[in-house]
Amino acid sequence: MKLPPLKSLPVFETVARLNSFSLAADELAVSQSAVSHQIKQLETYLGEKLFWRSGRTLTLTDEGRQYLDGISSALLQIERASEQLLGHEESRLRLSVFSSFAVRWLVPRLPDLQRLHPQVELALEMSIESPVLSDRVADCFITIHKGSPAYSYELLYVERLFPVCSQDYWQKIRRELGREGPDADDLPMSVEEVSQFPLLSTHSIFEKAAGDWDAWYRAVDQRIPAAASIQHFSHMLLALEAARFHQGIVLTNDYMLSTRKDSEDFVRLPCHPVMTGDRFYFAWKTSRRGERGLQLLRRWLVDEAIRGGLRGE
Repeated sequence: MKLPPLKSLPVFETVARLNSFSLAADELAVSQSAVSHQIKQLETYLGEKLFWRSGRTLTLTDEGRQYLDGISSALLQIERASEQLLGHEESRLRLSVFSSFAVRWLVPRLPDLQRLHPQVELALEMSIESPVLSDRVADCFITIHKGSPAYSYELLYVERLFPVCSQDYWQKIRRELGREGPDADDLPMSVEEVSQFPLLSTHSIFEKAAGDWDAWYRAVDQRIPAAASIQHFSHMLLALEAARFHQGIVLTNDYMLSTRKDSEDFVRLPCHPVMTGDRFYFAWKTSRRGERGLQLLRRWLVDEAIRGGLRGE
């Protein structure tokens, strides 16, 4: 077996992660010249430049980035295997997750994860868009893309949107539409009736102005009325907060109303839903499928998604 200078590998990973020779030296408790020596030794062995140095700027070369992707997983597996033999059951995992999914669904459930699996130490990495699947970013991901063949995927949720408003605003709607009586909450509400009230729109779902409401109307072969009042927000978290404070009707999804406290603040209008086409997956590197921490987290996420109604049995 022909191996590179093994002492150089964790040095290379640290420099690449911190993007600095001096910070890497501090973390490894060695001199900066020792770090430089290890990197030079590795570059000599590989016959490739791993970093471009320009003044104080340090960047990975294409070859360095490719090499980092290859060895990061191997180093993590060595660390996990060693911990198991040493009797250390702690699993430190970085999970990259969409901010809205984290805030509204995952974080309220973390105490249950800690109670059931105290050996799993989870660090959340917030993402606005679907991140690049790489060990350099996180150990596992919640993503809407299945783009990398090196990863395995477990379905958590097929997204749908439906209109909601605050409890107080629903009473206003009932008064203005003359919806009286005990069965008023269950009477279907037409798209024409919905358009009489301010529509709170989230840009990030379809990446265009009023894209969410446009899709909702098109689902029943209608168009947004020209006279409709639309208030625009960049993110669903903002639009939902506006609805909480009685500013209109918002299109939201199941995980945004996944806790009892939040769901009791809102009323789901008796209207049709619309599918966005997004599917949420838990993703992990297939080569790391044997890691106990990843499998514990995967099973817990799936169980919670089923128990909470996001995913069917």
